[in-house]
Amino acid sequence: MIVLGIESSCDDTAAAVVAEGVLRSNIVATQLDHVLYGGVVPEVASRIHEQYIVPVVAQALASAAITIRELSGIAVTYGPGLAGALVVGLNFAKGLAQALHIPFIGVDHMEGHLWANFLKNPAANDGSPFICLLVSGGHTHLWRVEGVGQYTLLGRSLDDAAGEAFDKGARLLGLAYPGGPAIETAAREGNPQYVDFPRPMRGTEGCDFSFSGLKTALYYYLKRQSSTDIGNNLRHIAASYQLAVVDCLMDRLQRAVQLTGLSRVFVAGGVAANALLRHRLDRWAGSQKLTLSYPPLEFCTDNAAMIALAGSAHLAAGDRSSLDLEISPNLSLADRASRGHVRD
Repeated sequence: MIVLGIESSCDDTAAAVVAEGVLRSNIVATQLDHVLYGGVVPEVASRIHEQYIVPVVAQALASAAITIRELSGIAVTYGPGLAGALVVGLNFAKGLAQALHIPFIGVDHMEGHLWANFLKNPAANDGSPFICLLVSGGHTHLWRVEGVGQYTLLGRSLDDAAGEAFDKGARLLGLAYPGGPAIETAAREGNPQYVDFPRPMRGTEGCDFSFSGLKTALYYYLKRQSSTDIGNNLRHIAASYQLAVVDCLMDRLQRAVQLTGLSRVFVAGGVAANALLRHRLDRWAGSQKLTLSYPPLEFCTDNAAMIALAGSAHLAAGDRSSLDLEISPNLSLADRASRGHVRD
């Protein structure tokens, strides 16, 4: 089975080809225009998707060394995301599938992230259950994954996601967008013990997260400092804030492993690219003899490869989407999945 994946949920126009579960190509066109505005402008994003999608798909097919007639199916993100951006990808996928007389499948963007770890290591997809910490700009979830469509939600953020905490924290610190990489860069050579920021939810029951209190703590801390002190100690403040976010993620993930007894741990999403988080994960997994996996950096952020792989699994299982499928900007895999109530 050869599947074309299309991703256009935000500001990256992406296409990829997966053949028999193996990645053949992955093309991402990033819209740099939004850097000028400090965030993504929806109307601009949708217009640029319209310009990029045809050449990006053509490049993905060429890089995979296949012709469009060899495709067995098409997978496309239909939510969550920006409405105008999603429409471009979904309508293109529908039209192409109809013209080629092949099936297409709408994929939840967050489900795609759950499959990202198998892109470079297909052998890891052996059917064994695993825990996945899915941590991105808009979502922070803990999942128990049994197979295609078999997802149990163990925990989620009750307010801001970790990525939002980084973005908002960066804005308070006067750093660039996106906030995660900006704070990570600023934190280099910083003392992470300089400010003792709170770790919300640490030690509580269940596996839920909370980051709004941490962001608020940073806000009030900065209000008490002079601009000179902030400038002189920016690297220390950034390092302390980054450590607090990572500590929160590690605490909840460790609790999920403790309560479920699972030894396979996957991490995915944009925040999974954070070097401090990866360092802490490696050290912890090694000490506990856990099987740990996180995607290469190129598959942590938005990409069509994960959509193609997840879609390929669904198509192989006989799942299909109707041409009546509509975009779902507020689609929530967490709201549609069963909730696992883990307790001591």
